[in-house]
Amino acid sequence: MNLIDEIALTKIQEVFAEKKYAFFTQGNYNLNIIGVRSPIKVANSFDDTMLVIYKKYDKWVIKEYPITTDAGLYWLEHPMNKKGTALLVPNQYRSTYKIDGHGTTRYEALCQRLGEVEVYRDDNKDQILDFDDVTKEWGMFGINIHRSHPYHDRDTVDKYSAGCQVFQNIHDFKEFMTLCNTSSNLYGNSFTYTLLLESDLL
Repeated sequence: MNLIDEIALTKIQEVFAEKKYAFFTQGNYNLNIIGVRSPIKVANSFDDTMLVIYKKYDKWVIKEYPITTDAGLYWLEHPMNKKGTALLVPNQYRSTYKIDGHGTTRYEALCQRLGEVEVYRDDNKDQILDFDDVTKEWGMFGINIHRSHPYHDRDTVDKYSAGCQVFQNIHDFKEFMTLCNTSSNLYGNSFTYTLLLESDLL
């Protein structure tokens, strides 16, 4: 691990401690899966980051992938829920995810099957992401962690997220799922997902 990674790891651990979030330090491939939402409130870009932090042979590894933590423009304009489109609220969701089938083709992804998450509801059908506390609600909403296009990168999110956390690059997603499967074999099929704001780390 280089110096920049060491500084980043220290900062993330400090933030987790301040928020009283769990940070997994014991054992190899005990994954800390962390989304970092950018301050940009215009929807439809992969402008957020997924960090996966874990130990391999007792040395820290940090993986970084471009994702979206927000719904795409299509679902903002065409909400599936009459209350509005789901936008995940930053929090730590302990043991909420498992490896399961996502979508009509049921490909492997991390799926919200084991517990509730909290979402904002954006119901004004425009391109601006609205994070309004009065719209928040908890539930089983299928806010999964999955890929976008199965063969190539996407420049825009469009229909690939109705609130899910979505990888831009298929090779990144495959690497991520390999890590999840390795972790599942060691610790069981249960995963914690933490969503931070970029401002938390500044």
